[in-house]
Amino acid sequence: MFPRSTIAVRTLPTLPPWLAHTLRAQRGPVPWSAVVRGALAAGPLLLTAVLVGHTSLGVVAAIAAMLAGINDRPGSRRTAVRRLGAPALAGAAGVLVGTYAGDHAGAVVLTLVLTALGLLAGGMSAIGPVASGGGTQLLVAAAIGAGMPLPDSGWARALAFLAGAGWLIVLRLALPTPGAPAGDFRFDGERAAVAAVYEAVASLLDAAGTEHATARRAALTAALDQAQDALAGPRLRRYASSAAERRLHAQYAAALPLAEAATALAWAGEPLDGRAAEGPRRLAAAVRESAATGPLPAPARSAPALRALDDALLQAAHAFDQDGGSDLHTRRRSARDLLRTAFGAGGREYGLRVALCFGASAAIAQALHHSHWYGQHTHWYWLPATAVFLVKPDLGPLVSRVLCRAAGTVLGALLFAGFAAVLPHPQGLVALVAVCGALIPVSTRHFAAQTAVVTLLVLSLVMVVGEPQASVGRIGETLLACALVLIVGHLPMPGERGGHVRARLASAAGAAHAYLEHVLDGPDGSGDRAARWTLRRDAYRALSEARAAIALSAAELPALARHTEGTDEVAALLERLVDTVTAAAVHLDDTGRLDHRHSDRLTELLGELAVHRERVGLPTGVTGLAVAV
Repeated sequence: MFPRSTIAVRTLPTLPPWLAHTLRAQRGPVPWSAVVRGALAAGPLLLTAVLVGHTSLGVVAAIAAMLAGINDRPGSRRTAVRRLGAPALAGAAGVLVGTYAGDHAGAVVLTLVLTALGLLAGGMSAIGPVASGGGTQLLVAAAIGAGMPLPDSGWARALAFLAGAGWLIVLRLALPTPGAPAGDFRFDGERAAVAAVYEAVASLLDAAGTEHATARRAALTAALDQAQDALAGPRLRRYASSAAERRLHAQYAAALPLAEAATALAWAGEPLDGRAAEGPRRLAAAVRESAATGPLPAPARSAPALRALDDALLQAAHAFDQDGGSDLHTRRRSARDLLRTAFGAGGREYGLRVALCFGASAAIAQALHHSHWYGQHTHWYWLPATAVFLVKPDLGPLVSRVLCRAAGTVLGALLFAGFAAVLPHPQGLVALVAVCGALIPVSTRHFAAQTAVVTLLVLSLVMVVGEPQASVGRIGETLLACALVLIVGHLPMPGERGGHVRARLASAAGAAHAYLEHVLDGPDGSGDRAARWTLRRDAYRALSEARAAIALSAAELPALARHTEGTDEVAALLERLVDTVTAAAVHLDDTGRLDHRHSDRLTELLGELAVHRERVGLPTGVTGLAVAV
């Protein structure tokens, strides 16, 4: 089994998790291709609109390009179409609904409409990252459509919104990516993702028998998730349509038995000869360079998992020479599954919280607006739009989001006040929009930096349409939204707190149960291998999502973090269970039966899960297989 790492004794005081998260920033090389796309998106769109006399529509298009730029992360082109396009469609719908509600409904009805949208978008956001991005854009666009004083109709604004996001998608598809192989323009992100899987397999084999094995197995899961997403994005045809794409699919599928054998070897806890990792590394190089594999060093065949590794290397070498497509071993969730997630415990809790924050912020903004607290300004939509970003757990723990949003807004507003005093109008403001668009891909590494850049860009757009400088109002409304979200975030809600974490953990437990049941009930002790690999991928992906949700919850203030205490222990138990099932499946392939080491470990883990089931709300089916083992 994976060795348990020792716990180092800390002699220096550590920052509390909520503060450590606030100060943490992502690292990595500058995404120059995304910077170029950002520079060519919002600024040129706005400039074109100004030149043709449709400035207001250009502002809407620039806002859409900005929101799409926030979602423009590294990955394959096919993945980018879904990641950018789906939220853009939701945003266009939000603009349409918000515009007509703002034009024809009074303050009370408008607030109720926005609250209902908040409930819908919050439930949607529990489905996954793309749906969450769609929920964010739906609400932000609805607030802007209802509150931004523009002369255009709702349909014109919605089409302009789609055009702005669509332009960035066109840039993502058309512009070359640095480092992509010559003549292989379409498969930049896909090829790199598949190569990363083979590298992760090699790293796990290197770490077998060491304290780093658990972390390397988690890295392998992340690499498989990324490659699966990159290859399974939207396409015009159901199956891969070119020989190059079919070969890439086959290379990904060939990595699955290698990953399974490597996991079994790491579970055994015995160090391996360096020769074992050499083959996967050569396969990674072959994927990156789109070249032949050449001779692969064969590992010793002294144990079932080593024999499985050798067989998987032979199969991979054969797959690399073929053009036939292969199954990606992924299952699409049905509409029923999506609805169950959106209206389940996690979706309900999140939806209620988003609806309360968005509705309350819209009501407060309407009250301030109609009481003429704004003076000559009509920026009431800023308050609910800010609350949307603050209530989104995707962007970090609650207090971290609030601190970063407040600091970023103050910095951005002060910078804009200085720029607005010296830049010519509107030329200088258009240039500032283009610069901010280029900075967005870099600023996404820290929420405060992203907030500062977005504040600069939005304030520039507001002045371009003829409204006066509004830095002070932006700061005031942001601080008000921060206070509102902090209050709502700590209010008791119907049902049990931590519903999103528990829903993710229950999903992971159910996937682990299905995987274990398949391995134990298969006709030869391991069942159909293709189905087994699909179930294994489902189990590890669900565990990865549960781990991410648990880590986010643990970084909240103690008053919130206590509601999910103990869930990390259950996730670790489930991970050890899935690792053990994987090792057992490899052993069953070789011998046709379980040995005492696997069966005893499975029984022990199932017993521990039974103890924790009631504490965190695991489904009973996960612990019901102890007798079968």
